[in-house]
Amino acid sequence: MPNSKPTPFEYVEPIGHRVLVRKDEAKRETKGGIALPDEAEIPTITGRIVAISAAVEHDVDVPLRQYDKVLFHPKNAIPVDFESDNQLFVVPVEDVVAVFRRDERAIRKPDSPTEDSDQ
Repeated sequence: MPNSKPTPFEYVEPIGHRVLVRKDEAKRETKGGIALPDEAEIPTITGRIVAISAAVEHDVDVPLRQYDKVLFHPKNAIPVDFESDNQLFVVPVEDVVAVFRRDERAIRKPDSPTEDSDQ
């Protein structure tokens, strides 16, 4: 009988209107710098999208892209037993409540010309 060792999965592809999110590390310290014991972790519901389904990719009404940082509601997030630390979750698009965006105009140096200047 040949060795029927299962081959490990290479990647996870979400189906339907779902995205695969790698959850950010849970906070173990308050903003004031107070260290919290493990059982008192502040729940973290932010993460980075690592894969999107074809349905989401082709939906112009869903502004989600791979590598976006998102805020999501964890109730319907399905943990993926793919990695030992289990930080991957399949999240329905309707449970993604916010996308963190960077305003490129705010990053510009003050002495650089802007598009609105008439000089």
